[in-house]
Amino acid sequence: MSRALLRGAAALSLAFGVAACSVGPDFEAPKAPEVTSYTADPAVLPPDQRLAEGDKLRADWWALLRSPDLDRTVGQAVEGNWTLASVKARLARSQEGIRVAGAKLLPQIDANSDIARNRLGASTLGPEAKNLPLFSAYSAGATVSYDTDLFGKNRRGVEQAEAQADVAQDEVDAALLTLTGNVALQAVQIASLKAQIAAVGRIIDSDRKTLELVRAARGTGGVTDIDVLSAQSQLDRDRTLLPGLRQQLSVAEDALATLVGKSPAEWRAPDFALDGFTLPADLPVVLPSQLVRARPDIRAAEARLHAASAGIGIAEAAFYPDISLSANLAEQGLTGGPAGMAWTLLGGVSLPIFHGGELTAQKKAAEDSYQESLADYRQTVVEAFGQVADTLHALGNDSDQLDSETRSLTTSNSALSLTRLGYGVGNASVVQVLDAQRQAEQAELGAVRARAQRYTDTIKLFLAVGGGRLS
Repeated sequence: MSRALLRGAAALSLAFGVAACSVGPDFEAPKAPEVTSYTADPAVLPPDQRLAEGDKLRADWWALLRSPDLDRTVGQAVEGNWTLASVKARLARSQEGIRVAGAKLLPQIDANSDIARNRLGASTLGPEAKNLPLFSAYSAGATVSYDTDLFGKNRRGVEQAEAQADVAQDEVDAALLTLTGNVALQAVQIASLKAQIAAVGRIIDSDRKTLELVRAARGTGGVTDIDVLSAQSQLDRDRTLLPGLRQQLSVAEDALATLVGKSPAEWRAPDFALDGFTLPADLPVVLPSQLVRARPDIRAAEARLHAASAGIGIAEAAFYPDISLSANLAEQGLTGGPAGMAWTLLGGVSLPIFHGGELTAQKKAAEDSYQESLADYRQTVVEAFGQVADTLHALGNDSDQLDSETRSLTTSNSALSLTRLGYGVGNASVVQVLDAQRQAEQAELGAVRARAQRYTDTIKLFLAVGGGRLS
């Protein structure tokens, strides 16, 4: 029986040569944009940073910030984040889908058996059949079947499954990039908020000094109670800044805990500080022509386009004949009686004649799906170039902003000191002191935010160029 099965399988394998073509379009990836720059005018970067265009960004790009706390936190997030675990499971499922689709290209072998209690009727042996006794018969064997896939429907199915697996792989890369980017951004946000809280603390201390100065002047009769109330009002108003900043800090720390895959009650963020980060002097940026390969979202959009192209081939193959071959080999006999081998070779052809326009509509829908995916791909590319351009502009503007805020802080602190001295000798009013104090307060917080923004936009640039995972 096994030798006969092998001979049957060998005969069926000859049908592999029949399938020689696949209808439908062969996929070609869209050409990369023919641009040589991300911005219309050359990007103006801070003097302490250089654009290394064409250099490959390292995969662990966050290490360029030189923060051991950030490195550890990113590692914990990659290990424990549940969203990342979900997309990895989706990738594994898609890879199994390739095997499912590929199985249709091979002969299928199934074992089968049956046993029955029979009485033969007149239609089988004539009128005398009623005199035959009841009997039990059985059959046990195997069936080998093969779809010749003459016009490539199954092969296009494998192509589509492979493209869908590529989408899943690129989604894993995109999820990893998003995760590491969010961890880094939250870490900088936490450091910025702590610096702002510390700055507000210094502002409140300054308010107290002003209030003491005004009270001393009131004790000598030099000012009125209105001046004391004005100074007290300034102190109380600046104290209101703290609850909001503390709430923002709590939200940022809780968000970082969820990124790590923990609840806020079981995980505490490291004590991030702006001084714990270092701005990288060199900013590796892929060439514009390479951006479509560097960004996982663009690669995923291209893979979706590939899957849609294969879908056109599947829909077109439905118009053509479907030829299948099968062989059945079994031992048949009576229970407790004689038995013998039986075999069957079958060939089948299925050709659509009339389906009420269904097949035409399916093909048109597949073509429309391709056009939809193509538009999505092009929009993804355009948005990617826009994001890189935005971050390059931001880096230059951030440096100017920080320089302006630093000069403003120096000037306003000097003005506040002189105004307080003038107030002490009667050459300045309390209104002038409070106004100088407000300017110093704004400059203090502005300098902290501008400093943090440089880190934020540096991180966004690394994310915009694909995070170094160049395929």
